[in-house]
Amino acid sequence: MNILGFIITFFVSLVFSPLVIKITKKLKFGQNILGYVSEHSSKQGTPTMGGIIFILPCIIVSLFFIKSNFTMPILCLAVFLSYALIGFLDDFIKIKFKRNLGLLPYQKVIFQVLIAVIVAFFVYKNGLLSTYIYLPFSLNKISLGYMIIPFVVIVFLATTNSVNLTDGLDGLAGSVSLIFFVSIALIGNFYMLFDVNAFQLTYINQMQNLNTICWCISGGLLAFLVFNFYPAKIFMGDTGSLSLGALMATICCFNGTSLYIPIIGLMFVVSSLSVIIQVLYFKKTKKRVFLMAPFHHHLQHKGMYETKIVFIYIVITILLSLISFVLLGIV
Repeated sequence: MNILGFIITFFVSLVFSPLVIKITKKLKFGQNILGYVSEHSSKQGTPTMGGIIFILPCIIVSLFFIKSNFTMPILCLAVFLSYALIGFLDDFIKIKFKRNLGLLPYQKVIFQVLIAVIVAFFVYKNGLLSTYIYLPFSLNKISLGYMIIPFVVIVFLATTNSVNLTDGLDGLAGSVSLIFFVSIALIGNFYMLFDVNAFQLTYINQMQNLNTICWCISGGLLAFLVFNFYPAKIFMGDTGSLSLGALMATICCFNGTSLYIPIIGLMFVVSSLSVIIQVLYFKKTKKRVFLMAPFHHHLQHKGMYETKIVFIYIVITILLSLISFVLLGIV
């Protein structure tokens, strides 16, 4: 069932892609490139908002396949769509006013926090594992009690913005996200089979629903990458990157795998940490640690080809996933 969802979403997104590219070109929804990113000057005007390519098919196909106990998957997809709308608004403002700044940072944070708080209270009251989260590479769980609420909010802010920062090279955020979702689907399936709660029908249904969404978004991302790998014919924009980060955070908070995010998603962490380090160090010393942040742009300025950087990020993410599988006992 999960693989069927992957296949259907892939083909729907694949067929949908040329139409989205054509419409975004006609509406002149082109990306504005920062002047100081000289390596990307040739990408000026490339259609953006391409996240629509995998967002809509993923939601539609997921709704077709999810089983009983709909509350959790519906909320998951609603959060996915909500963050996509935030990203869409941000992208639209950039295009409308021909600038690289859309929503102001505090406006983004307000929207993100409001949605994250709703999810946090849902996890606290009705979550699959309630206040429990899995310790990586084991079946052991710990309860955070009411502290699960700020924990979920932090996970949301960190994940959504980290994925957003990683979306800077052709195929980078999409490929790393694809590997992440497949990995979380397999880890979620492992916990469903071997955790003591697996004897509860509700637990099994909800885990299967979350895994179905993981496989559907993976199929959509694979189709998107056909048009997003170098040279990209379309970018996902904040429409795609913010929604992907939100979907990661929601699924992992619902099934208790939040602590796997900085492990399998290490390259997302690298992106956000490089920006934080750069900003803090520059404010203190007026000097830079990196030639440019996020880190993938630093590598570009060092002379590394864009495709090589993406390949390195992909390989590292695959290796981290395999290590996680081995340590957890999946393989």
